[in-house]
Amino acid sequence: GKMQDGNMENSQNKAKQQDGAAAMEMQPLKSAEGGEGDDKDKKKSNMHKKEKSVLQGKLTKLAVQIGKAGLVMSAITVIILVLYFAIDTFVVNKKQWLPECTPVYVQYFVKFFIIGVTVLVVAVPEGLPLAVTISLAYSVKKMMKDNNLVRHLDACETMGNATAICSDKTGTLTTNRMTVVQAYVGDVHYKEIPDPDSVPAKTLDLLVNAIAINSAYTTKILPPEKEGGLPRQVGNKTECGLLGFVLDLKQDYEPVRNLIPEEKLYKVYTFNSVRKSMSTVIKMPDGSFRMYSKGASEIVLKKCSRILNAAGEPRIFRPRDRDEMVKKVIEPMACDGLRTICVAFRDFNSSPEPDWDNENDILSDLTCICVVGIEDPVRPEVPEAIRKCQRAGITVRMVTGDNINTARAIAIKCGIIHPGEDFLCLEGKEFNRRIRNEKGEIEQERIDKIWPKLRVLARSSPTDKHTLVKGIIDSTQVEQRQVVAVTGDGTNDGPALKKADVGFAMGIAGTDVAKEASDIILTDDNFSSIVKAVMWGRNVYDSISKFLQFQLTVNIVAVIVAFTGACITQDSPLKAVQMLWVNLIMDTFASLALATEPPTEALLLRKPYGRNKPLISRTMMKNILGHAVYQLTLIFTLLFVGKKKMFKIDSGRNAPLHSPPSEHYTIIFNTFVMMQLFNEINARKIHGERNVFDGIFRNPIFCTIVLGTFAIQIVIVQFGGKPFSCSPLQLDQWMWCVFIGLGELVWGQVIATIPTSRLKFLKEAGRLTEKEEVPEEELNEDVEEIDHAERELRRGQILWFRGLNRIQTQIRVVKAFRSSLYEGLEKPESRTSIHNFMTHPEFRIEDSQPHIPLIDDTDLEEDPALKKNSSPPSSLNKNNSAIDSGINLTTDTSKSATSSSPGSPIHSLETSL
Repeated sequence: GKMQDGNMENSQNKAKQQDGAAAMEMQPLKSAEGGEGDDKDKKKSNMHKKEKSVLQGKLTKLAVQIGKAGLVMSAITVIILVLYFAIDTFVVNKKQWLPECTPVYVQYFVKFFIIGVTVLVVAVPEGLPLAVTISLAYSVKKMMKDNNLVRHLDACETMGNATAICSDKTGTLTTNRMTVVQAYVGDVHYKEIPDPDSVPAKTLDLLVNAIAINSAYTTKILPPEKEGGLPRQVGNKTECGLLGFVLDLKQDYEPVRNLIPEEKLYKVYTFNSVRKSMSTVIKMPDGSFRMYSKGASEIVLKKCSRILNAAGEPRIFRPRDRDEMVKKVIEPMACDGLRTICVAFRDFNSSPEPDWDNENDILSDLTCICVVGIEDPVRPEVPEAIRKCQRAGITVRMVTGDNINTARAIAIKCGIIHPGEDFLCLEGKEFNRRIRNEKGEIEQERIDKIWPKLRVLARSSPTDKHTLVKGIIDSTQVEQRQVVAVTGDGTNDGPALKKADVGFAMGIAGTDVAKEASDIILTDDNFSSIVKAVMWGRNVYDSISKFLQFQLTVNIVAVIVAFTGACITQDSPLKAVQMLWVNLIMDTFASLALATEPPTEALLLRKPYGRNKPLISRTMMKNILGHAVYQLTLIFTLLFVGKKKMFKIDSGRNAPLHSPPSEHYTIIFNTFVMMQLFNEINARKIHGERNVFDGIFRNPIFCTIVLGTFAIQIVIVQFGGKPFSCSPLQLDQWMWCVFIGLGELVWGQVIATIPTSRLKFLKEAGRLTEKEEVPEEELNEDVEEIDHAERELRRGQILWFRGLNRIQTQIRVVKAFRSSLYEGLEKPESRTSIHNFMTHPEFRIEDSQPHIPLIDDTDLEEDPALKKNSSPPSSLNKNNSAIDSGINLTTDTSKSATSSSPGSPIHSLETSL
């Protein structure tokens, strides 16, 4: 019996140990995973902070300040109402608090509390996030029609503050369609495409054959996809330009290619950077050979000994003639930003057949057919778009891989640089030489000397683009931090697109990497679409400012009326449900009406404010306070004087608890709403403009909301009854309310007349401090990397710890199972094996919270105490380096454990474990 009890006790203890082990396994896992979860939560919150844009930061700060002020006002309102009622009832009138009067008193206190909550609801600007969301969502939807695919919402608002744009040349400022614009044929330099009749027939035939045959047959000019569009260029752009030249000469290259297909070409010398030319040999019908060649004019002309004259006949071409041609033809073409290509040919006899491998002899003694100047034309709309940017205070810089002469010529055509201005055009090598010190390190001071005047960066690499963008953003030379937008299409442009405040990727020519790194994708690869993005970005800011101007006016008036009414009349002239309706007007409806205003060209006539533009300017503050004064004056006039002098009606003040709605307070409520409606029209202009109706019909949403609100107000007043605390009004009373509301428009003109500069006491609001303006991403960039490394290490240790605990628990299960199986039997002898190791040491975790190092195991060598506590495992456990994980394990050898026989089921169970 004792044996059984002992065994029972022993098995119970083992079960408890197992439970403890399981709990122990779960505990660190839970804490470890919890830690990981905490890390994730922290990361998420960090990500959220990073995603918060400058505008959201300003709005959050402003909303918190207004909310706090509203909370204080509502608390004071409730306290004053309660004290006024208590003093008037129990001190002045000396009434007793009788039990039967308690429900009445409670109703009074509830009424006071409702007034306080109403003041708070009206004061807190909960419509701000809605206005931002509506404005951004509306802008993003409309920007899609302007070929701007917005990937990150905050990029839309950031573009409104842009001060610099670093743009690519090819495809963005230009059409990415190589076109022949000048030609030297038959001793004549044509500044435009020559008329086919003016070119000798023999020369024209040779020219068509040379271009059609001596180019990749995959290069083609296809008809336009849309009617009225430009022909599609497929293949090498330079060859497409030459084929387009053939078509411009009213010739066709397809019959030539059909006559001499690709497989009939006798020999092809492909273009490479050494040759700087491409040559193709064909066999003529008489057995002789003809070679057509094209390439960089300065290379090919050196190999020409003849040139076709005005009659189409070859004449001698001496070095003196070549120098004169370079001076009079090629250099002027290069100065116009043209790429010069020379087209030539040579005839060979059929016997003996030339040694085609002797390239130097083959590519000599050529006859020049013509020299053409190819350009990538500037998009017709780009010069005007750049002019708009410059007028809007945005500096446009060209960053290109082309040579400096071509880049400068294109920049002049675009209007980026103007002759006589103080500007810099640098090549990538020169730029790097100027910004680096003797050690080859980039210095911000050196960049600061260059970037303000830099307009063209030619022969630049993607690294140069990133360096320039970073240098402009990090510069402290100007008062406000520069907001930089960058365009990019290549994979290597990713870092520059990421670094920029707004990255524009090309939708057509852009790689997936560039698109992924960008904030906005230009679906038409056109620079003018960037200008539209600037316009929409500024419109977002203006829309939010319009909404704020309107809402803060309502806030100030409603809170002061409720507060003053509570203090003087022991009741608010604007009732709870009425205030909620006003709140709906000024929050939801106003955000819809004012946040959907379409942008105008006038937005591009003012300079950018930079990142720290205030949400509420001094002009807006003048408007807010001016209209608040008008509204408060008229409401208090109606409250204390108007009831008898103007309308000859009974006063609604000091009415009993459940008295019916009064005409007096209904007129005040109706007048208040009418003033808000007409003030909503005033709020459309925030920069002191006089014509508040300008463009009002271009926004149908605004017109619908204003008219709809007016209609609902009529229904509420005439049929709202007790729920809305309204009494139906007569026609003359309605006319007075509308007349006072219309006075808002007149008063707005009076306010616009007062110069803001005279009102020195006005302050701006909604500006971030310098500390708040620095993005969290920049502050925590290095810390984030360390955290990531630590998190990876911690994750590995957690997985090791989890695996070790599970093995430990399984060993205990096996031992418990064996002890019950071999109970009362002679236990088999112990054998030395790996299985013996599994059952012999009993691992026990000493701490419920294990010590997990976060860096590496080198700390153990430095910490002798830790080394002392950690006893090494048996020699058979060399792979299980528990010591490295920092988990303190001890080997309990006091209990002798046995191994199962190799043939037993326990043995197979252990083996599987």
